[in-house]
Amino acid sequence: MKEQIAQLIETALASLIADGTLPADIAPSIQVENTRDKSHGDFASNIALTLAKPARRNPRELAQQICDALPTSSNVEKTEIAGPGFINFFVSQASIFTVVGDILAQGDAFGRGTPDSGPRMQVEFVSANPTGPLHVGHGRGAAYGATVADLLEAAGIEVEREYYVNDAGRQMNILAVSVWLRYLELNDQELTFPSNGYQGFYIRDIAHDLLKAHGDRFNVPVAELFFDIVADEPAGGDKELHIDALIERAQQMLADDYERVFNAGLDAILGDIREDLSEFGVDYQVWFSERSLTHSGDVERALEQLEARGYLYEQEGNLWFRSTDFGDDKDRVVKRANGQTTYFASDIAYHMNKFERGFDQVVNIWGADHHGYITRVKAAIQALGYDPEKLVVKLVQFAILYRGSERVQMSTRSGSFVTLRELRNEVGNDACRFFYVTRKADQHMDFDLELAKSESKDNPVYYIQYAHARVCSVLRKLESEGMAWDQAAGLEALERLESETEKDLVMQLGKYPETLQHAALNFEPHVLANYLRDLAGDFHTWYNGHKLIIDDTELRNARLTLSVAVRQVLANGLKLLGVSAPEQM
Repeated sequence: MKEQIAQLIETALASLIADGTLPADIAPSIQVENTRDKSHGDFASNIALTLAKPARRNPRELAQQICDALPTSSNVEKTEIAGPGFINFFVSQASIFTVVGDILAQGDAFGRGTPDSGPRMQVEFVSANPTGPLHVGHGRGAAYGATVADLLEAAGIEVEREYYVNDAGRQMNILAVSVWLRYLELNDQELTFPSNGYQGFYIRDIAHDLLKAHGDRFNVPVAELFFDIVADEPAGGDKELHIDALIERAQQMLADDYERVFNAGLDAILGDIREDLSEFGVDYQVWFSERSLTHSGDVERALEQLEARGYLYEQEGNLWFRSTDFGDDKDRVVKRANGQTTYFASDIAYHMNKFERGFDQVVNIWGADHHGYITRVKAAIQALGYDPEKLVVKLVQFAILYRGSERVQMSTRSGSFVTLRELRNEVGNDACRFFYVTRKADQHMDFDLELAKSESKDNPVYYIQYAHARVCSVLRKLESEGMAWDQAAGLEALERLESETEKDLVMQLGKYPETLQHAALNFEPHVLANYLRDLAGDFHTWYNGHKLIIDDTELRNARLTLSVAVRQVLANGLKLLGVSAPEQM
């Protein structure tokens, strides 16, 4: 209905331009909104206010001229001018109910945009280091990223989902050494495990599989391994220097076998992450390896391009990127004096690779702790000759899990954390997916386990699913009583729905397409989550005050038709959030 009213306004403006009332070069941006007060009609537009200044006219007078030029429409009963120049539209009852027929005719496609040759977008999300299982913090990024991608696709945009696998660098070497040391313990060797190693039980599991697959192939004397190694922190030394020395010694002693141990840890954890995310309803088209950037020469090629553009310089043996030229607070090292490139150098190459793949817009979903990283990445993109505005970064605050009143501490390194899999097993996928997107991604979130498991109206996902199941239950009861629902007859009788709660429910249904578009284009899944909660609330209010299975056949068909339309929209919205729509609860 908003689109129809906007078209009426557009026609009126064209008429006013044609007769010279408005200048020919005026560029109207027509906005139509739902009114909050029903006494002000059903919809309102501020078009007269926005055009008054460029048209050099009094806004109320211009509003009257627009109203006079509006084409006759059976959908609009009357218009009124309010306040400084708002135009209020009162629509006919018959036009309000047209959305019900649209919903039933379009089914799963209702609200979705038409795929076109518009922008290609990439959404990269989670991308957690494969050094341990995903925890509940990663879960929020997974739910948010997957929903954003699905919403964009539903809006008609071509989307590619990508996971950036950080399979290179120091943390992965720490993982490899941690696995190897546990492997040595399984070979009946006693050692003091480094305080900076990965300590979770999953490390022991990987070591056990390594032993099972290769026997004692990687076994070495522990005394030789730890000989003359820098002391660890508990022994009065430096834990960082200690673990780095162990990495260097492991690479020397294992030689070519080091990569086998390295890959054992990487493959096991990455496989677990893939499986975990898939079970969570999160799938990717691309798993992109960080190591591939070095092997393909992209890292060196990116640095060569920056150097050719004059954005690199050498100081004290290190190679620096002039990121301050683009607003960063300091320049950044891209290659150290020992010839090793930095994480940032890989990130520069990775984003160059993204744009070379032809994406019109790139969406990075990062943890909130990466806030300071945005400026330098955008600086690199601009230095390479790309538009930095084509990179959108959305930050996601980690969810904080509470068991009762006790906050659960999480640390991947120490192994003391609640995994995403554990959370899913406890509260279910549906509650996880929904709860994670009920707040704006950059807002703090406490995950209430007890609420997520409760079967009450206070639990939003249960409340919404119950509305869907209620409609299914009514249809089953109808069949059990030997009656049938006639959709065509119900559509013909919709004007029998005269109560305010019925009209409110229909108006709420009509908001779904624009809600979906807003949620998609603004990367705000919580908007859709809140809409579904409101729709379910309107349905429950109406359902509790109106019987659906009644003797009046015409009215019964009308109410059932409205109910099925509500069920369809709830199912459509829940699917986009990665939540099931059960038929019974």
